[in-house]
Amino acid sequence: MLRPILLILRNALNKPGTDEDGLTRVIVTRAEKDLKVIKEIYHKRNNVTLDHSVAKETSGDYKAFLLALIGN
Repeated sequence: MLRPILLILRNALNKPGTDEDGLTRVIVTRAEKDLKVIKEIYHKRNNVTLDHSVAKETSGDYKAFLLALIGN
């Protein structure tokens, strides 16, 4: 069930240029639901934390907003 969500995150963060729409959609819609589980699985599969990937690929207020939702 989480596989498509993890694929969206991976594609949003690992392609040249960040897919901000996909990244925002996943984090905002899952923030209160199961983002903690998604973070754990993302870390296991990619050997890097989700917050680190988001911080690396975003900047400014957008970065602060996403990291706040992720829990950092």
